[in-house]
Amino acid sequence: MTPRMYSTNSGVGRSVQRIEPNIRAFSSLRRRCAFTLVELLVVVAIIAVAGGAGIGLYAGTSQRLKLERTARAFLLTAKYARIMAIEKQREYKIQLDSQNGGFALATIEWNEASEEFEETVVSDYYCKPVEFEGGVRFEDIKVAASDADEDEEAEASIAFSPDGSAQAVVVQIGNGRTHYTISISAATGKAKIKFGELDESVEIGTIDLDAEG
Repeated sequence: MTPRMYSTNSGVGRSVQRIEPNIRAFSSLRRRCAFTLVELLVVVAIIAVAGGAGIGLYAGTSQRLKLERTARAFLLTAKYARIMAIEKQREYKIQLDSQNGGFALATIEWNEASEEFEETVVSDYYCKPVEFEGGVRFEDIKVAASDADEDEEAEASIAFSPDGSAQAVVVQIGNGRTHYTISISAATGKAKIKFGELDESVEIGTIDLDAEG
């Protein structure tokens, strides 16, 4: 009996015909999804510009936060000095270091070891010396000198008395672009803060700064 022979050429041809369109479609899709070198360079350039802008924005925000934190610390130190002067019934002074940038609260205390009164810098949970950073500095200081103080000494400290009064003062703290102004009333010793530069028309010691809106 002669075996039958079957031709598979027609089946193979149909399979090849089905595969070839799929290959062409895949190749066309890959070409459409691919990026050219120019497109990649443009994307990289955009990412670089956006990254640089983000770094600049972060740096500017960081400097403003440091300035605000320093100005608020000065305000709280002034309020603490007034409270402590009344409570302890002795004078407290905010020492201003305009050369190095910073301030500290000091008072006179009895030293049992030396058996003498000595000036001591206050450093406790509520108040610590502050050193400026991030370009922050004293931009302007106007202190009304008391009868007991020389002009040079008055510029270097702000005195708070046991009766609640203080030296009238207006201090501007800034970083060259942003500014805060802290004012202290002579009559009440109370401190206020406002955003902006010092008002040059203010005459220290002739008006009550607490009365200003």
